[in-house]
Amino acid sequence: MEPGQVVNAGMPVLTLAHDGPRDAVFAVPEDLGQAVRGLVGKKDAVKVRRWGSNEWVPATVREVAAAADPATRTFLAKADVGKAGFELGQSASVAFNTPVRVAGGVRIPLYALAERDGQSMVWVLDGQSMTVKPTPVVTGDVTGNIVLIAKGLAPGQEIVTAGVHALTPGQKVHRYQPGSASAEAQGAGAASAVKP
Repeated sequence: MEPGQVVNAGMPVLTLAHDGPRDAVFAVPEDLGQAVRGLVGKKDAVKVRRWGSNEWVPATVREVAAAADPATRTFLAKADVGKAGFELGQSASVAFNTPVRVAGGVRIPLYALAERDGQSMVWVLDGQSMTVKPTPVVTGDVTGNIVLIAKGLAPGQEIVTAGVHALTPGQKVHRYQPGSASAEAQGAGAASAVKP
């Protein structure tokens, strides 16, 4: 708060924290929520590293939120770091191992994935007619901004990676060409080849 600032009734102006055991609080991607729930209570199931340090400290997952945050689609998780000497509000990295759900497939950017009738899908480009077709896919693991497609795509197919939520079946698109004024003016979807 600033001196002289007017506050509304019920507006928090101060947060108090007990000076005791510390938790590392982190967000878990929606697809890993179940895997992290399986780690709750298991001693040293995760590792935590303080910002600016190279030392990993074992921690125990204490709690995972029951529902995903509606805005970020992540689960809030807390891991007890014991007496590792973390400061309140200090940034940290959290690492844990989860089983790989799918061994093979192709990897695509997460933003190329869309949803149609409750099912994951991508827009496949027909290079002859330059039109798009929705193709249902089965997803696997998500690593950062890359999603593994277990079924539904083959290496070499071209998919749309821009504007996937605004496309309709049979819609004509253009391949993005850097510096191409016509593609930019028409709001063209960008297509890219799928790589294994």
